[in-house]
Amino acid sequence: MTAPRTLAEQLAAAADRPGPDLAAPAFLIARIEYPHLDPGPYLDRIDAYGEAALHRVAAHAGHDAPLGIRVEALNGYLFSELGFFGNREQYDDPRNSCLNEVLDRRTGIPISLALVYIEIARRAGLRAEGINFPGHFLVRVLDDLHTDDPGEGLIIDPFHAGAILNEHDCRGLLHRHMGEDAAFELHLLARATRRQVLVRMLLNLKRIYVRWRSFPQARTITDLLLAIAPSSLSELRDRGLLAYHMNDFPSALKDLEEYLKMSRLLEADDEQRKETEQVWEHVKALRRRVASMN
Repeated sequence: MTAPRTLAEQLAAAADRPGPDLAAPAFLIARIEYPHLDPGPYLDRIDAYGEAALHRVAAHAGHDAPLGIRVEALNGYLFSELGFFGNREQYDDPRNSCLNEVLDRRTGIPISLALVYIEIARRAGLRAEGINFPGHFLVRVLDDLHTDDPGEGLIIDPFHAGAILNEHDCRGLLHRHMGEDAAFELHLLARATRRQVLVRMLLNLKRIYVRWRSFPQARTITDLLLAIAPSSLSELRDRGLLAYHMNDFPSALKDLEEYLKMSRLLEADDEQRKETEQVWEHVKALRRRVASMN
């Protein structure tokens, strides 16, 4: 009998699955908080929202109407009729990153609301894709199904009720999140891959759990991140450090030794060398601890 796949294995498989679906892997991420979550009813709800949105777009704009008119119809349904909104008051609530809670409470952070927007827009006959914009995830809606030009289409901010942004707005958004010296370049508006979306969702959750010192959940997230980004040395290091905080010294030693081994293969700047030295000090202490346990 085949052993059931781990959550990390399921997420890696979902990340590689053909097609544009983001909802299924997002529900796997939600299982960090809700281990017994059944995504079926929520996927049915997304389908129902998508079908309703399709009718709203057809009734209020028509499928041959200009893209901006169709987006306005979709926005009216999502943000006025259904009442989705950006959760400014409790931005760091983990529920904002769990798609089941976002659908139940109709609120979330930029990336989770973007995911809802993309999935419903797609079902309403609009091509929508994520934009991994620094500090604030965005969506692009396109007329052309075949272009990958980051200058095409309309830039949408689902966190702010589907506001349509121009290049000036995007520059301002970049400076608010990254500082006035941040340089705006068109590649910042490039399409986000499914893996990039999932990694960003996981990093958001990980940051919250670390801040709250919820180390078991943070460690689970590093497992998921390494499943979909196996070459991430920073996640290997962090998993080792989280294991150390949880007094799982053998696991911590294994990950940190592997981190040091892989780091030696890379060219390092001064900051990276300093970090490697700190990890080496941890490894020496861990070797003593593990030896004393045997």
